[in-house]
Amino acid sequence: MPTFVIFDLEFTTWTGAMEQDWSAPGQLREIVQIGALRLSEEYAVVEEYEALVRPVVNPILSPFFTDLTGIDQRTVDRDGLAPARALSDFLAFCQGRPQGRSVLSYGNDMVVLGENIGWARARGEEIKHNALAPGFLNIRPWLNTVAPTTAAANSGRLWQVLGLPRPAPGDEHSALFDCHSIAAALRHLAATGVALPKGLLL
Repeated sequence: MPTFVIFDLEFTTWTGAMEQDWSAPGQLREIVQIGALRLSEEYAVVEEYEALVRPVVNPILSPFFTDLTGIDQRTVDRDGLAPARALSDFLAFCQGRPQGRSVLSYGNDMVVLGENIGWARARGEEIKHNALAPGFLNIRPWLNTVAPTTAAANSGRLWQVLGLPRPAPGDEHSALFDCHSIAAALRHLAATGVALPKGLLL
């Protein structure tokens, strides 16, 4: 049964960091949470993945990040995985069985993923599995084109702007909830006759 993966990341941030593209000294986009869903071609959830990650350069979370995501310092210190372990586990999920094809995000999360893989390797840490297979793709341009009301919405609000029921417990800026929001949007569009183009499912 062919499947594909949707994923979302939460990463370190500070007041004004997004507007400045994380350009201030020391403001790296270190992953703190990974969420992912494996979906069937009918958009049914086959499997879930979720992990907390301990940042290395900025191990102390900013109050802005905690207010935004609800992820607190104690939880990350207690439950967070080392970056190399989390990244390897996530890549294994992407390449797991049933065999995955594309790995899709609503935005350029694959860029942040690549940054974090590069930093881990620069520290001498081993990243298991290949980040180039299967292919990572940003579906936001396509989704915003076929559903223009989503253009200003982040991933966790897609269900709201499309008038859909809450797709899962939780709220936006929780990586797994945001994945469920994306999946709900895709199911809704497919039900109206607008399915993901075959070219996006490599």
